[in-house]
Amino acid sequence: VRSRGLGDVYKRQAFVSQRTRLGIVIVAVVAWFFGGVQISITNLALRSAAVGLMEEAGWIDEVRYRELTSQSRTEVLSDSDQTQLTTWNTMATKWYAWFQCAFLFGAAGGGFIFGRLGDILGRTKALALSVSVFSAFTGFSYFVTDPFELLVLRFIACMGIGGTWPNGVALVTEAFSKIAGPIMASLIGMAGNIGIFAMSSLATRVEVTPDSWRWVMLVGAIPLVLGVIVWFFIPESPSWLASRKETAQSSRKVGSSLEVFRSPYGRLTLIGIALATIPLIGGWGSANWMMPWADEAGSMAETPDPFLKARVGQARALTSILGSFLAGWISLQVGRRLTYFVTSLGALLVAQYAFRFTAPMESDFLIWVAFLGFFNGIYFGWLPFFLPELFPTRIRATGAGVSFNFGRILTALTIFFTGTLITWFNGDYARIGQVTSFVFALGMICILFAPDTSKRDVEMT
Repeated sequence: VRSRGLGDVYKRQAFVSQRTRLGIVIVAVVAWFFGGVQISITNLALRSAAVGLMEEAGWIDEVRYRELTSQSRTEVLSDSDQTQLTTWNTMATKWYAWFQCAFLFGAAGGGFIFGRLGDILGRTKALALSVSVFSAFTGFSYFVTDPFELLVLRFIACMGIGGTWPNGVALVTEAFSKIAGPIMASLIGMAGNIGIFAMSSLATRVEVTPDSWRWVMLVGAIPLVLGVIVWFFIPESPSWLASRKETAQSSRKVGSSLEVFRSPYGRLTLIGIALATIPLIGGWGSANWMMPWADEAGSMAETPDPFLKARVGQARALTSILGSFLAGWISLQVGRRLTYFVTSLGALLVAQYAFRFTAPMESDFLIWVAFLGFFNGIYFGWLPFFLPELFPTRIRATGAGVSFNFGRILTALTIFFTGTLITWFNGDYARIGQVTSFVFALGMICILFAPDTSKRDVEMT
């Protein structure tokens, strides 16, 4: 891959004023902050939404379900009653898994579509459209009447979430220097975790239950205003504009979505997909089961604790913020590949301990959740600057979007399998987490095949 001299890079970036750079960082960070809010909505609210909507649709006996749930806190149920309660709880958990899949498949599709639009229409236009889509369709979800309607609307909303990440990352990466770019891109990963923490904190004050989950959808609709601001007021990336001009003056065609799978980029794309998939499966297919585990444990405790799942979200998100913030600095100090390797090792050890030796109602559970959150944060602070470094400007949003969001597809398939594990292990979340968290070991292997992008100029042709 041929790269331009650093002089050309700095000339192109010099066109971006400090004020413009500040505006770009603010909108990219705020956009992915609300992306984090959307992730938190999926984890915090959608199991409760599944129960509430099944009750409204008449799929379960509301009175009997609540009666059995209450009785299970203070007495041993009969075999038939326990079987009935387990059946209903398993049904709710399976819908929760489907909602997770809607998020992942939707985000993957949105990453392809809006990432491609980012390379054709421009980063800011595609970012504005992405934010508008996930905001509007989250707002529409307030009015659903059964789980299937919510599933469809969440899928569409999550397409917008998938498009927000690659365009925001490409916009920030192209606006800053080779040294500042990684740090600024890591801010996006940190912003997502701040969004998760903010939503989790709000949920510690306002209950998210089968009777009161719809309010979170109104919160998720707030950034619709941001989409309008980005469309009309944020200037386009000078690197993208220059790339388009060069393309128009030459015989080259604009890079296609399939180009990232062809030589010389095919191998890099496969590596990017693998490295993005590991933390996604580790998060969605493993660590995220701590949330419904805590939800179920809190609701069935002798003294019910409806806020336990929110505190789990807080603990994980708070340390993830720190991990995301430090990811860029750590990578610049010790190297991209070593950072990823050590992060994978740490996540594996912490997840195995948490799922084997702790439980949601125990005092040390939140401590281990926080440790796992720290490594999760490093992953998602690392990906925003490493993936764009693999690709040239004209296919950067597409390449980063394909890498990150193809990982979502593989993760969604894993969650389908995890749904089967729910049946195999009779809803034992600890056993599920023990099995799925071994994916972190694969990360230690995959990173060995990755290139050293620290010596690569992000203004490649």
